Amino acid sequence: MINSRTVDGVHKTEGQANKYTPEELLLMKSQYIGYVLQKVQSEKKKIEKMTATLHSLDNRPSNRHIYFAEDREEAKELQSRGLKGEMLPGSQNIPVRIRRKTAASYGELKARRERVQDMEKVYMQMAMQKELKKKGKKRKLHEDEMVNPTSEPVFKWRAERKRSIYFRNDVWPPQKKNTYQCMELMH
Repeated sequence: MINSRTVDGVHKTEGQANKYTPEELLLMKSQYIGYVLQKVQSEKKKIEKMTATLHSLDNRPSNRHIYFAEDREEAKELQSRGLKGEMLPGSQNIPVRIRRKTAASYGELKARRERVQDMEKVYMQMAMQKELKKKGKKRKLHEDEMVNPTSEPVFKWRAERKRSIYFRNDVWPPQKKNTYQCMELMH
């Protein structure tokens, strides 16, 4: 009952806003981003496997069949059957249960692709939020500044100089441990 109280007869827990430090929150969010990325990658692998299983994916099956005839008479007979719409020797009706399974597999594949797209959007949004919380000056671009205006906000970071570290080499190679000095310079 230390972290809770009653307000107007209703039991309420007190908020624990400062339970985690900002560093801990950033770490948890980065772990969650990693989890989402891992799920995206595993879904993509499943899609690849399904694509390999389901042949003639994303392209229409060709309606051309090649039949070999022993002589001209048999070739003319095959041509006449094809023009009349009769069944040719190689084509058969596919059983209904197989058509249902194939349709279900294509539906599952479509759903998985949509799920991957949604998860990639979530990952990109989370990565953007993580970048926005980092240090550095940034600003949101206005529509007239953008080359390709979009519905989502676009940010621009100010270029910052990076620190470089170099070693003094007047005492190089060092005779004793830690005899050289490390200096930081701003370029």
